Amino acid sequence: MIVTYIGFQALNIALVFAAFSTIVYFIGGRFQSERFLKSAQRGVYVIFAMVLLGSLALLYALFARDFSIEYVAHYSNRSLSWFYTAAAFWAGQAGSLLLWALLLSLFAVIVLRQNKHSVLLPYTMGVINFTTFFFLYLLVFKTNPFQKLAIVPPDGNGLNPLLQNPGMIFHPPSLYIGFVGFTVPFAFAVAALLTKNLDDQWVKKIRMWTLFSWLFLTVGNILGMQWAYVELGWGGYWAWDPVENSSLLPWLTGTAFLHSVIVQERRGMLKIWNISLVTLTFALTIFGTFVTRSGLISSVHAFGVSDMGPLFLGFLALILLVSFYLLFLRKDLLKNKRELGSWTSKESSFLLNNLFFVALTLGVFLGTIMPTLSELVRGEKMTVSIEFFNKMATPVGLSIFFLIGVCTLFSWGKTSLQKLTKNLIAPGLITVAFILFLFFIGIRKVLPLMALGIVVFATLTTIIDYVRGVWVKKKTGKRSFLSSLLFLILNNKRRYGGYIVHLGALMFLLGIIGSSAFSIEETKTLKKGESLQVKKYKLVYKGIVGNQEKGYLIDAAVFDLYKNEKPIGEIKAEKHLHPNFQPATEVGIRSTLIEDLYVILANYDKQSQLATISVMVNPLVLWIWIGGIVMVLGTFISLSPTLKKKTN
Repeated sequence: MIVTYIGFQALNIALVFAAFSTIVYFIGGRFQSERFLKSAQRGVYVIFAMVLLGSLALLYALFARDFSIEYVAHYSNRSLSWFYTAAAFWAGQAGSLLLWALLLSLFAVIVLRQNKHSVLLPYTMGVINFTTFFFLYLLVFKTNPFQKLAIVPPDGNGLNPLLQNPGMIFHPPSLYIGFVGFTVPFAFAVAALLTKNLDDQWVKKIRMWTLFSWLFLTVGNILGMQWAYVELGWGGYWAWDPVENSSLLPWLTGTAFLHSVIVQERRGMLKIWNISLVTLTFALTIFGTFVTRSGLISSVHAFGVSDMGPLFLGFLALILLVSFYLLFLRKDLLKNKRELGSWTSKESSFLLNNLFFVALTLGVFLGTIMPTLSELVRGEKMTVSIEFFNKMATPVGLSIFFLIGVCTLFSWGKTSLQKLTKNLIAPGLITVAFILFLFFIGIRKVLPLMALGIVVFATLTTIIDYVRGVWVKKKTGKRSFLSSLLFLILNNKRRYGGYIVHLGALMFLLGIIGSSAFSIEETKTLKKGESLQVKKYKLVYKGIVGNQEKGYLIDAAVFDLYKNEKPIGEIKAEKHLHPNFQPATEVGIRSTLIEDLYVILANYDKQSQLATISVMVNPLVLWIWIGGIVMVLGTFISLSPTLKKKTN
């Protein structure tokens, strides 16, 4: 088809202009040549136009069912709905890299239009365009999305049933937006190092980009957890899978950077930390793409074996070597304006926060690459269990959440013992009373008690700080409580939006504690009419019901559901039978704020009507998703424009 030919040629043109713009931007920045810079700017628009044209060509091929294109034949078929046909764009390796290039070229245009007169712009755009060139090189020479097939099949393989979930329309693009977005802060950091403009200018320019990227990385991770919970049928939402870890790693360092950069703005400190963290965050986004495409790891999320692994490793090594060499050259310009004072200060708690986040990042990273490293060194692959990650992450993670509460009690510079004691009394006493209450009602495990205590303590300190601020506004402005609360948030969005994010994170932690510490499971093979009792729930098996959908069959085990011996409805656990793929599990879930009832159809025989089911009761899981929504809300508040301050 002429459209796909045009699409591939568009990528070739984009590749040439990416190389051209990269070189010309660096030359123009070095010699301050206005003529060179204008020429490079035009190249940025051409790159975006050509990558957009290539992307539209691939979408057209998918919707036109052009099975002469290998990518289209592999990831779609005639029975696939338009909804999942669109998702097929990023379902495979070539399509996902094309999406990456499209987003990066779009972000380059936005950065250009936002910063036309910045001294940092030439080198910033040079870095962004070089990164775009790298991904376009992969698309043109290593994984062409428009590769033709010698023999055209009458129909395609179709999209993997595991990916035919509404979350897959939003989960991968959200992650990619987050990954690609962190290119911009990194590019500004490199530009600041090259130009020696290492004051707070580069930090201010990247604040919105960092929040924007962190927001989408957060959304992508949470949607991935929710997809795993409802689609994979194993009862959980996080298995420390290597590809899961690869999306968590930049989130950890990105979160540390968001906190650390506040200290640079307020106190002129942690400058080396900030350059290092933003570099590591970008490097880890590249590491994540390497993990899914190197063939070195096995994962349900990975794209399989390819020859792109060495290229990603080389690009990653280049990023780290150049960045940290520049950091070494500029270390004298990055000295703190102030010395770190008392350990009872906000800046000290932020530094400790950095240390915990980096420690957690290092632990997850080592656990992820250990099987590959052990195979390279010892010739045999070492298995890293989920227990390793849990034991490593639990104390560090709880320490980070504890700091949410502690940091709220501290002031900048130094906190007097008298003030600290005064601020600590109310949340401390309530937390102790809460832990004792849990102990007396039968919750005796030390770790869950400690974790729940941290949730309560950090939540209380955050709410108390809100209430204090509202009380002051209420008294001075003669406002109602609700009006004072809204005034406080809308006029200090960064601080109180951040507090809302913290409250969402604590809800998220509450869901993790409940579902990991108090979950129970029962497995049983049932005949028609038999029942299974799990806690207060009873499931009465009614049999297997078959149903034909467009392109696949559904076999559903149907149960009457009782709670405390009272009927509360019906629940189904299904197997979806697609051509060319293994049966996909569709779990039955009944969610409340207190707990989820989770039913898995493990095995069945339609003739005998025997069904083996696993039933789990997972407490508080819904709070994970609620916490995620609250985190997103808080981030939107922090991202929104600040209102002009009004006098009361």
